[in-house]
Amino acid sequence: MKGSYRALTALDLPVLECLHHESFPEAPWSARSFGELLALPGTGGLLAHAGLEPLGFLLWHRVTDEAEVLALCVRPAARRRAFARTLLRRAMTAFPKTEIRRVFLEVAEDNAAARALYKGLGFREIGRRRGYYRRPEGTKTDALLLEITLTDE
Repeated sequence: MKGSYRALTALDLPVLECLHHESFPEAPWSARSFGELLALPGTGGLLAHAGLEPLGFLLWHRVTDEAEVLALCVRPAARRRAFARTLLRRAMTAFPKTEIRRVFLEVAEDNAAARALYKGLGFREIGRRRGYYRRPEGTKTDALLLEITLTDE
């Protein structure tokens, strides 16, 4: 399945809520939460879609020369088709043009697929939040803090 990519807009809020719920059912964000984030200066994102079908999105927030990935979600049925990788690559290719030099994100330690994706793109672990994520069965897992430094090359 080939996808197209475009900037997120306020019209996408219900879609973001739905995709986030599919990806993180234990702690989904609301359309209102996404709206509040998108209204902040320096916040932007990309939506992956095939025709009218939304496949995934990337949401970031920029402060000076750094950006933090706030959310990266791909619909379960569309995973393992490079949508997450493409969303991140497109953003990271554009970031140096906006003077963003470092990108941060966090990932659950038990999310092996996401960790492999980030490692393959060059992110490195710089910290850990112990017991940050609570799982539905009551267990907790650490959040790994990752970073990548971008260049213009």
